[in-house]
Amino acid sequence: MATDARPARLTPAEFDALYRRLARRAAEGDGDGARTPARVRAATREVRTGRTVTMAAPVQTAPGPDDPEPARHRMSQWPGRSGESGSGLHFAMDRFAMNVHGDADSHIDALCHVIYDGTLHGGVPAGTVTEGGATALAIEAVHDGIVGRGVLLDIPRLRGVPWLEPGEHVTADDLGAAERAQDVRVTEGDLLFVRVGHRLRRAELGAWHVAQARAGLHPSAMEFLAERRVAVLGGDGNNDTAPSCTDGVDFPVHVLAIHAMGLYLLDYLQFEDLARLCEEEGRWAFLCVVAPLRLPDATGSPVNPIAVL
Repeated sequence: MATDARPARLTPAEFDALYRRLARRAAEGDGDGARTPARVRAATREVRTGRTVTMAAPVQTAPGPDDPEPARHRMSQWPGRSGESGSGLHFAMDRFAMNVHGDADSHIDALCHVIYDGTLHGGVPAGTVTEGGATALAIEAVHDGIVGRGVLLDIPRLRGVPWLEPGEHVTADDLGAAERAQDVRVTEGDLLFVRVGHRLRRAELGAWHVAQARAGLHPSAMEFLAERRVAVLGGDGNNDTAPSCTDGVDFPVHVLAIHAMGLYLLDYLQFEDLARLCEEEGRWAFLCVVAPLRLPDATGSPVNPIAVL
């Protein structure tokens, strides 16, 4: 059974104890995550039908309550521009600009994204992030991509609802119950994706102020990820619940995942297409390819993760 959707708040002392436990467990690991050749080879065994599906949402170019500064797309060259004739060779060209860490577009957070108590992950000084960019732990660290076994845990499916309502939490018990309900198990090195139904709710009810209210993981659920030694966490929302249930920390899951555990975090993905395909094929594990853009010194990147079943 799923747990209570609104578990207890965490005091600063309780959060600090949780942070220290997770950081200690992460330090005891091998640090390779899913990026070992052996794990990639093992993940290819999940490919059976060869069907592929994106986990990215379309980039938003219209403003909304969750995206006041959307991506900007403009054409820089097109047929007929400046009186060009239709004869000969011409090119259509365009330009994009976007806020990588917004609340609408699918993106991956680099390990330099979270600054907590004056440091980055692993005690790297916060001063390594400057006006010119990040000189340590930038997204360039995964320029070869992250490839491994992906697992989708569908929490609304578990609870028998289309989506979780803003403010509801996913607990460790929810993750374990979803495993059993879906007959799948999260294992070491996996890329774990947790559906809360954020994208479906947005599509059906419209955008809302997600900075004020959104569904996500309870900080204590990170114990599940540490126990299973997952390599990546991805969600169709921000991964963090709003409002925060941790006194004094607005984004506790980001702090725990990135800063304490060294996990790459993917926010605002979309799982509706993948969930339908997994349901159709009767399995919830797949080969996953995450390929960030090569953006030197960047704290993250737009991302289009591909699941291969």
